Amino acid sequence: METTIDLDALSQAIARDGFVVVPNVISGDLLARAQTAIERIIETMRDEGIDTFSETLDPNDANLRLYHLAAWDPVFIELLRHPVARALVEATIGPQWLVSNFTANVALPGSGSMNVHSDQALVVPPPWNEPWAMNVIWCFDDVHEANGATRHIPGSQHWRSFEEVPADLLERSVAFSAPAGSIVAMEGRVWHTSGANVTKYERRSMAFAYYTRDFIRPQVNWASVMPPEAQEALDDEARQILGLGKMGNIRIGGGLTRLREGKLPDLRVAPLRE
Repeated sequence: METTIDLDALSQAIARDGFVVVPNVISGDLLARAQTAIERIIETMRDEGIDTFSETLDPNDANLRLYHLAAWDPVFIELLRHPVARALVEATIGPQWLVSNFTANVALPGSGSMNVHSDQALVVPPPWNEPWAMNVIWCFDDVHEANGATRHIPGSQHWRSFEEVPADLLERSVAFSAPAGSIVAMEGRVWHTSGANVTKYERRSMAFAYYTRDFIRPQVNWASVMPPEAQEALDDEARQILGLGKMGNIRIGGGLTRLREGKLPDLRVAPLRE
């Protein structure tokens, strides 16, 4: 761990504001390997004719979208299990989680904002009474408003249904800033969007590790997108967090079958903070 954290203070900030910036989580070799991996993925996608532009997400092709990063390079497995990221995830959504998705967005000059959305709303129908999802955003470059920092709506983690979501979301949004090597931990109910890169020359690269409670089906089928040789190289814990075991969604049911033995199922969740 390259930074020490006050976990209680950071988790309180997430509960209050919906997100928190933790600077200087990675640096040196690990940051360089992640930056290099992003460049290699972009080059490979272009060589193989894989489009980096998502018409359903972005208004123009100045946003480069890279998907299921954990299938591309083991450095992203390392980031998924980084102790600072794990501590914040488990303090926010509880100790039982899966990696639902892991994507990157490289904003070139002239890139526009995508639609404002809540990641928990993408996978769970309302009401959104508890945090069941969380994003850990890895900043591989210095990030600020002008080069396309993520914009969020403060307090939006308290909206419980679509009826509570106002129409003027982008006008309400504010951007964060963070130096390269930082993370932004953002509660899954927070409504947010990618910022527009209005600079002339700056390129902004970030990766979005999306964690959910273990009873929610992941957005990505890792068994399908990850090459067999990459799966074979994973250790047991990595396979578990990617949902690559032969059985899925058995924790609660498995606990219930042991009730006659006097054991209660593990239903622990993170403490709710209002």
